[in-house]
Amino acid sequence: MATAARKAPAKSRSDGKSSALAAPKPAEFTKEEELSAYRHMLLIRRFEEKAGQLYGMGFIGGFCHLYIGQEAVVTGMKMALIEGDQMITAYRDHGHMLAMDLSPRGVMAELTGRRGGLSKGKGGSMHMFSKEKHFYGGHGIVGAQVSLGTGIAFANRYRENKNVSLTYFGDGAANQGQVYESFNMASLWKLPVIYIIENNRYAMGTSVSRSSAETDFSHRGASFKIPGIQVDGMDVRAVKAAGDLATEWCRAGNGPLILEMQTYRYRGHSMSDPAKYRSKEEVQKMRSEHDPIEQVRARLIEKGWASEDDLKAIDKDVRDIVADAAEFAQNDAEPDASELWTDVLL
Repeated sequence: MATAARKAPAKSRSDGKSSALAAPKPAEFTKEEELSAYRHMLLIRRFEEKAGQLYGMGFIGGFCHLYIGQEAVVTGMKMALIEGDQMITAYRDHGHMLAMDLSPRGVMAELTGRRGGLSKGKGGSMHMFSKEKHFYGGHGIVGAQVSLGTGIAFANRYRENKNVSLTYFGDGAANQGQVYESFNMASLWKLPVIYIIENNRYAMGTSVSRSSAETDFSHRGASFKIPGIQVDGMDVRAVKAAGDLATEWCRAGNGPLILEMQTYRYRGHSMSDPAKYRSKEEVQKMRSEHDPIEQVRARLIEKGWASEDDLKAIDKDVRDIVADAAEFAQNDAEPDASELWTDVLL
């Protein structure tokens, strides 16, 4: 990964704002990159579909927020990372963990509260963690992870290791006060943090237009001199290109950068949300015209890089992995009662 800063021109806007950078052109993927992106996004999609089924069957309790529709964001960003780069996110975190190569068995077993879960069955859907894979949660408090992700970036700068903290949050969390406290500190100390705003258009059931005075989230860092880029978060190539630019920017010592990922979730905010605040036609339009997985599938077929049979084989392999994870998660032992007293900080 190159470390020289990439000088992207500022967008010109009639309102005088110039904090946003021009989005780079979508990356040109090789056959191997297209197939890898397809497989990783499909794994997240099939995993989340199965998690939804297990929730309905009563195997998963509490809250459960699915990532279906947003797969290109975390997949494209992961493709831009180097060893040691960290990731931290909110409660819609299953896809992020899979992207960071955490075991599907371990993720699913955590959802069902079993001993083999990544947090020993004690964290559930929203509180998973893996220091070994540089994944720092899973956080249930809206916006709380932003200050922690900024702290991770501070540690990187202190250690001079050239690693970057990917700090994810949503359009709803973008209105939290601690987000702007973090922006100020990150800009002041030029911390290597990428603030990734996953704008899926709804903060729970409230649309962006009803919850945010400034709906262009790439400008949210303007007061702190943090540039931003607005990205098509439904196109994994666009995400990868923006990720490359952002990581190079941070590694070169330029400080933080904001990436607004314009994406969309197909399911409700959580499994208990019937999503009556939007029409079925709206959801179907996004599925039929912008689905991130179908875009890659179409390119693979068009370029002759994969046949229908090839893609069916990938889907079968992915479904087998997910089925194995689900079986393990349903049959693994529950944590012993003594686990109530372990991993507790006072």
